Amino acid sequence: MAQARTLTVEEAEAHLLGLELFGMRFGTERMHRLLGGLGDPQQRYASVHVVGSNGKSSTTRMTAALLTRHGLRTGAYLSPHLVRFGERIRVAGEDLNDADFAAAVTRAVAVAAELDGVAADDDHVTQFELLTAAALDELARRRVDVAVVEAGLGGRYDATNVLPSSVQVLTNVGLEHTRWLGPTITDIAGEKLAVVRPGGTLVVGGGLHPEARAVADRVCAELGARLVVAPASPPVPVDLVAGGSFQRTNFALACAAAEAYLGHPLDPEAVRAAAASTLVPGRWQRVDTAPETIVDGAHNPDGFVALAQTLRETLGDRRLVAVLSILDDKDAAAMLGALLPLCAEVVCTHNANPRSLSPATLQSLAAQLGWPITRLESDPRRALALARELAGPEGLALATGSLYLIADLMRPANGHQASRL
Repeated sequence: MAQARTLTVEEAEAHLLGLELFGMRFGTERMHRLLGGLGDPQQRYASVHVVGSNGKSSTTRMTAALLTRHGLRTGAYLSPHLVRFGERIRVAGEDLNDADFAAAVTRAVAVAAELDGVAADDDHVTQFELLTAAALDELARRRVDVAVVEAGLGGRYDATNVLPSSVQVLTNVGLEHTRWLGPTITDIAGEKLAVVRPGGTLVVGGGLHPEARAVADRVCAELGARLVVAPASPPVPVDLVAGGSFQRTNFALACAAAEAYLGHPLDPEAVRAAAASTLVPGRWQRVDTAPETIVDGAHNPDGFVALAQTLRETLGDRRLVAVLSILDDKDAAAMLGALLPLCAEVVCTHNANPRSLSPATLQSLAAQLGWPITRLESDPRRALALARELAGPEGLALATGSLYLIADLMRPANGHQASRL
C-alpha cells in the first residue's frame, strides 16, 4: 500500500533513527527486494563504487566533482552525515534539501512496509538499507548520468553492493571492523573487493598495502577486470581547497577514477576547478581562529598517521591541544601513539554514540602510554572550549578521534540527534 502522505523531514529522520533499534544485518537480499519494489532505480544510470578503510567520503566527493566538471549530471551517495541525513545524497554538487529527502524516504518506507509485512522479524529492512534505497531511487528520479557511491562497511554484504558499476575504487585497506570483515588485511581486502564486477575497472592507490594489492591482482585476474594504479599526485598542479596533505592522495585517486570512467584524459581546467571547489566537511576543517581550531574525522590508526603527518607539516612551533573521543571497537592505543607526541595537552571527552569510550578510559590509556598531561570533560562543546583556552590565541586546537565527535560539535546546540550507524 502506498504511503498515505509524504513524511515531514522530522518524521523521516525519526523513522530512520528508530530503525537503529534493530541494529545492523548484512546481506544484499533485502536490498534487491527493496529496489525491485522501487523499479530497480540503480539500473537507470552508470555508477562508480568506492570502498576502503579511509578516505572514501573525500574520494567520492572529489570523483563526483570531477565528473560534474566534465559535463556529466552526477549524483553522489555518502555516509555518515554530520548534521542532517540529507547530506548523504548529493546531485550536481548540492546536498538534497529537506523536502526532497523526506519525499525520497517516504517512497522507500512505503515499499519497506510491504516487504516487512511478510518478512520474518529478523529480516526487516535496516536503516542503512532504507537510506541507500531512498538515495538510489532519488538519483534515478533526478536523471543523473552517473552516481558515485560510497560503501558503508566492507563491500561483499554491504547494502551498496547492488550496483552494476563499471568502475570500482579501493582507497586503502587497514585493520578495521575485524569482527565482521575478518582478522587480516587479506581477509578485509577480499571483502571490500567483492564489489569488483566482471570486465570492470578497479582503481587503487599506489600506496596500497602489499597484501591488499595481491588480492586486487587476483580478483582482477579472476574477473577479467582492468587494474589501474593511481599516481601519487594529480595529473596537473592544483590548489586543493580541501585541507590536509592526505587530501592530495585522495584527489589523485579521484582523478584516476574519473579518467577510468570517462575513458580519456581529464581536462586540466576541469581538474583545477574541481580541486578548488570541493570541500569535505569534517575532514581537516577549520572552524575558528585565534586559536586556529580544526575538526578532523580521523577514526582509526591509519587515519591518525595521516593526520599526524599533516600536523607535522603545518604545526610549526605552535602549542597543540587535542580533544579526543574514540569508539570502543577502535585500536585506541595505536591512535594515541600516533598523535600524543605532537600534543602539549589532551582533553578526553565523550560523544553521543553509545560505543564511545569514557573520558576516564582514554585518560588511563594515555597514562599507560606515558602521557599523563590530560584533562577530562565529558561534554564535547565544553571540551573544545577548554582546548582552545589551553592552546592560547597563537596555538592550535584539534578535535578528532571519531566522526561522531565531529557531528556533536558541528550540529546546532538544539539540533536533532545524529544517526549512530
